Amino acid sequence: MMEIERKFLVKSDIYKSLARSKTRIVQGFLNTDANRTVRIRIKGDLGFITVKGKSNEAGTSRFEWEKEISVEDADNLLALCEKGILEKCRYEIVSGNHVYEVDEFYGDNEGLTVAEIELNSENERFQKPDWLGEEVTGDVKYYNSQLSKKPFKAW
Repeated sequence: MMEIERKFLVKSDIYKSLARSKTRIVQGFLNTDANRTVRIRIKGDLGFITVKGKSNEAGTSRFEWEKEISVEDADNLLALCEKGILEKCRYEIVSGNHVYEVDEFYGDNEGLTVAEIELNSENERFQKPDWLGEEVTGDVKYYNSQLSKKPFKAW
């Protein structure tokens, strides 16, 4: 399945009052190869394994496969992950016909807040709320797999 998304920095915390949900996420990477990443995630009380392919040149789309696994399996796999486990809270905010996922990072990535929006096509129009900042789609340093290796505090 192809994932099409755009990514933005967040310039204010107004989104928190608009959020329909807030979920704690812990994730790590079994593999952070440039051509594929294998992610393990505990999101709330659910576990997931995800494989993502290489992004297109614009950084807007790539193959993604995800499967739910038990939290126990996810915990065991997190112990095998590469150095740099990420912790964040994800807020979901409805804007027009879309949902923004806003990730507020903790630990070595504290101070970084990024919003993503999934689209049906690369040219799809969408509302840009006032709290949305600079677009960073395709900027590799904002990929979670890279934040696990070179955290925001090290920039």
